[in-house]
Amino acid sequence: MNLRNCARCGKMFNYIGGQPICENCKKAVEEDFQKVKQYIIDNPAASLKEISEANEVTTKQIQQWIREERLMFSSDSPIQLLCEKCGEKIQTGRFCAKCRATMANNLNDTFAKPKPQLQQPVKKESKAGMRFLDT
Repeated sequence: MNLRNCARCGKMFNYIGGQPICENCKKAVEEDFQKVKQYIIDNPAASLKEISEANEVTTKQIQQWIREERLMFSSDSPIQLLCEKCGEKIQTGRFCAKCRATMANNLNDTFAKPKPQLQQPVKKESKAGMRFLDT
């Protein structure tokens, strides 16, 4: 059993995986996410600070949801996200589609199994008769 203190409320809980927060705090975070999501739908021109203040959620938490690709902003939103690799404007996440595809191809090439080389079958010569070892 892996007991930890909740990073949000400090209560002890049985940690299984993911964020180190208890079930009650996970529910509260999910409720906050739904409020923020609805606020963004209702107010597409709101800034990050406005969203944060209106929903009583930290800007850090909102930025985490953006990086996790849980929140997406329209192209005319004042919130401008840039690809961490090339600097292109994006609506959600950390990387643009082009950079994600490049990284995925690089990973596939790195972990690709080497193709077996075709080998000619070795022919065994069978000669009838006795064989002697040189001594």
